[in-house]
Amino acid sequence: MDKPVIKEEENKGFELAFGKINYILMAVGIVLLAIGYALLSGGGSDDPNVFNPAMFDTRRLVVSPILIVLGFVVEIIAIMYKKK
Repeated sequence: MDKPVIKEEENKGFELAFGKINYILMAVGIVLLAIGYALLSGGGSDDPNVFNPAMFDTRRLVVSPILIVLGFVVEIIAIMYKKK
C-alpha cells in the first residue's frame, strides 16, 4: 500500500493575514493616534461667559493634528505592507 501524499500547502496549517512587522506598525499607529487625541483634548472653560485662549494653543492647532494624520498614515502603511 502506498501512503497518501500530502501537499506542502495542506501541511503548513494556517497563516495569519499580517506578519509581525504589520502588528508592530499597527500598535505604533494606535499609540500615535491616542497621543494626538489626548493632546487635542482640554482647553475649555467651566463658565460659558468666560473666554479661555488656551483653546487656540499651538499644541491643539498644530501638533495634535500632525500626530493624528501621522498615526493614520502609519496605519495605512501597516495594512498595505507586504514582506517580500
